[in-house]
This record gives sequence, C-alpha cells and structure tokens, in this order.
Amino acid sequence: MSSGKNRSDVKPGLRVKIILKKDQRTGTLTEGVVKDLLTNSSTHPHGIKVRLEDGQVGRVQQIL
Repeated sequence: MSSGKNRSDVKPGLRVKIILKKDQRTGTLTEGVVKDLLTNSSTHPHGIKVRLEDGQVGRVQQIL
C-alpha cells in the first residue's frame, strides 16, 4: 500500500483515503475516488492534495 506522498502514485479514478483540512487535528480520514490532483510538485511531505469526485479536497494518506 502506498502512502500518497508521491504524485506519480496518485491517479484520477483511484480509491484513496484523504485527510480534510478540518480533520487535520483529529486525524479522521475520508474515503473517496480521486477526480483531480491539486499538488503540482512530485512529492509532498503531508500527502498529495486531491479533489475527490464528490468535491471534497484533502491530502492523500492512503491509496486503497
């Protein structure tokens, strides 16, 4: 299982668990399907930022 810190691992259509901005304190993960990649750099220490198909935006914590 990949951690979602490398942009090359994250693709539209993948099922992932992300952490939303509002959940960063609690660590609650939200599951969904990637629609858009919002991080342009090849890696990010907190996870690649994505938009899910339902419109929620967060950083990828796990790729399922």
